Amino acid sequence: MSRFLQIHPEDNVVVCLETLKEGEKITLSDGREIVSKEEIPAGHKMAIRDLSTNDNVVKYGYAIGHATEDISIGRWVHTHDIKTNLEGILEYKYEPDNDDIARKISAMGSKKGTFKGFVRSNGKVGIRNEVWIIPTVGCVNNIATALAKEANKYVKGSVDEVVAFTHNYGCSQTGDDQEHTRTILADLINHPNAGGVLVLGLGCENSNIDVLKPYIGDVDESRVKFLVSQKSDDEMEDGLNLLKEIIDVASADERENVDCSKLVIGLKCGGSDGFSGITANPLVGRISDRIVEYGGTSILTEVPEMFGAETILMNRCKDEATFNDTVNMINGFKEYFTKQGEPIYENPSPGNKAGGITTLEDKSLGCTQKSGDYPVMNVLEYGERTDTCGLNLLCAPGNDLCAATALASAGAQIVLFTTGRGTPFACPVPTMKIASNNTIADKKSNWIDFRAGQILEGKTFDELTDELFDKILRTASGEKLKSEEAGFHDMAIWKRGVTL
Repeated sequence: MSRFLQIHPEDNVVVCLETLKEGEKITLSDGREIVSKEEIPAGHKMAIRDLSTNDNVVKYGYAIGHATEDISIGRWVHTHDIKTNLEGILEYKYEPDNDDIARKISAMGSKKGTFKGFVRSNGKVGIRNEVWIIPTVGCVNNIATALAKEANKYVKGSVDEVVAFTHNYGCSQTGDDQEHTRTILADLINHPNAGGVLVLGLGCENSNIDVLKPYIGDVDESRVKFLVSQKSDDEMEDGLNLLKEIIDVASADERENVDCSKLVIGLKCGGSDGFSGITANPLVGRISDRIVEYGGTSILTEVPEMFGAETILMNRCKDEATFNDTVNMINGFKEYFTKQGEPIYENPSPGNKAGGITTLEDKSLGCTQKSGDYPVMNVLEYGERTDTCGLNLLCAPGNDLCAATALASAGAQIVLFTTGRGTPFACPVPTMKIASNNTIADKKSNWIDFRAGQILEGKTFDELTDELFDKILRTASGEKLKSEEAGFHDMAIWKRGVTL
């Protein structure tokens, strides 16, 4: 295994694949010998050219910031000697490669394959057959949790389990903030991974069941049932009886062969490190491309982690209207920061920095690799459900739980979650943890589902793409992920407004 990686020929830094001690030597592809002038941790960057103050630091072939002091060859390049180049609201120009976009659009849906899923009456396909309890307001969270615990005793047939998705909202909200809560709840109630849903209300909340029903739309009354706790003499007894009815119906559902074009995958990273942009994220980008080649859908979110790499996505937009939607999403998110009086580029996190990521450009150029190479076909508002095959961009924050819930809300049946630091969390849909390095994969084998760090040991991207795609199909056909085996289920709504 090589001890370092120069990602792009124009890079003036390399990524250390293992810790380099002071005085250790590496030899570049051009024959130059570089001596490390200090200890440089694994995943971090070392200068391979002399840099003067204000010179750009180049990684992935792009500037990831500028030197804040003179940096000599062999020095450690990190937060102590580099700063972001990013600034506020920008103007963008659409500069597509139209031939490449046309060629790739023509290849979408060119491959054929199947998995075993649950076909719903509306034509949507679920990869799980769970029964969900969705509270309309946080006041009934404990009732929802108690009902799920009791109802799991009655699970039978093809029903996986009964899950309560608790949250803190549904009341004391105003304007768009309240609208977003209603939209997310309605999206989950209609999600195809749920074979049935109990919508559990309190009765006096702003987003009560009667208010929420227009957002939900028409439902199969044998599978979606409603309970207002304040109108019930015994909400536990009534809720359990309704759940038994739902289980009776959903338990008869059977998996059947479904075309891979029905797959919708969410793309997310969290706890990234210096290896994420060279192993896990580009691997997931290849998976995104493959899903699109099968006629399926991928969704990329985490808008603040597009800053610094947004022009790459913009120039891959299928047309100028999609480009304009992407510009509005990026600049709209920056305005959201400034309206709150917060700096736009308050990123990366402490864990990211410890793992070797220095600036937001550094993080974003790695993060956006999850999108692969196919054109951007659609841009979604927060809470909007996709109806467009191919790569979609979704407006949501970088926060893991909020973003992953937004992906599920948008229609993702599964979320591919790359990580260099590890995390146990899950979201409303199966959440596959893909480790960027083998150290975390070995240490947290109870969290990690797939080892992208094998790239560092000599496995090719082609080999791992085949392996990971096969695992995705097995997961879509019913194989459980680590977080599912642990019984983990999380959701989080992105709160942007006033609390009354």
